[in-house]
Amino acid sequence: MKIGFIGVGNMGGPMCRNLLKNSDHEVTVFDLSAAAVARCTELGAKAGASPRAVAADADVVMTSLPHPRDVEQVVLGAGGIAESIKPGAVYCDLSTNSPLTVRKLSAVLGKQGVSVLDAPVSGGVVAADKGTLAVMVGGARTTFDRLESLFKCFGENVVYCGDTGTGCVAKIANNLIAFCNMAASAEGLMLGVAAGIDLEVLNQVIRNSSGNSMTFRAVVKNAKSGDWTPSFSIDLAYKDMHLALELADELGVPLMLSPTVHNLMRMAKGLGYEQNDATAILRVYEDTMKMQLKLSI
Repeated sequence: MKIGFIGVGNMGGPMCRNLLKNSDHEVTVFDLSAAAVARCTELGAKAGASPRAVAADADVVMTSLPHPRDVEQVVLGAGGIAESIKPGAVYCDLSTNSPLTVRKLSAVLGKQGVSVLDAPVSGGVVAADKGTLAVMVGGARTTFDRLESLFKCFGENVVYCGDTGTGCVAKIANNLIAFCNMAASAEGLMLGVAAGIDLEVLNQVIRNSSGNSMTFRAVVKNAKSGDWTPSFSIDLAYKDMHLALELADELGVPLMLSPTVHNLMRMAKGLGYEQNDATAILRVYEDTMKMQLKLSI
């Protein structure tokens, strides 16, 4: 099978490299970063000159890009995938995207005889490197069945969610919960330490009690070290929460916590932390209290 992979950065790069390591398919890649492309060509991928060139001869085209606008431009813009992808091929977007955007792309590409899957992933850079991502897929079941083995090259938990756009909805719901948990973890840690409890003591209590979660452990780990190197940046988390609010507006679903967390992220961005890890929303509290939690251990 010939596979085109567009966007081989922090997330797409590890996914593409695991695809190369765990299959014998012919892979052609494109990215604006020559260094990112080189990390894939070193493992046997070919370099494509543009999205259009990558898609021209591919049986499957995958994209992993930061924003819905980037996906739409790469697919429908000048020199994009839609100009060359052949009938019978499959287009699969691995980005965290808007369901509306995915359905728009599906409508356009469907007229060209192209099947579309939305397959956002969860687990961050660490899971992408290990090939243990969660993959949530929307689109025709028959198309999913054709590509399931590809998803398993970089995903440990591959779930078919339903019709086009449902993969994106599942990812948005997951991230909404994760980021609300993250904000609650930041608040709880700051409250406890400000009241005089040692951070490591508080950590041991919560991680073995009902407040424990993956996001809590991530917040406390980075709080202890003061290292906010991004696995998933505040800027991207802010985008994902915005997608959740847009979807809620479309459906008329009331969201009570999400707008507050979105504003907390906006404050973090305003303080210059947008390229820090998403757990760095704690820094809003640290700045407000003029207290760094890492100094408390």
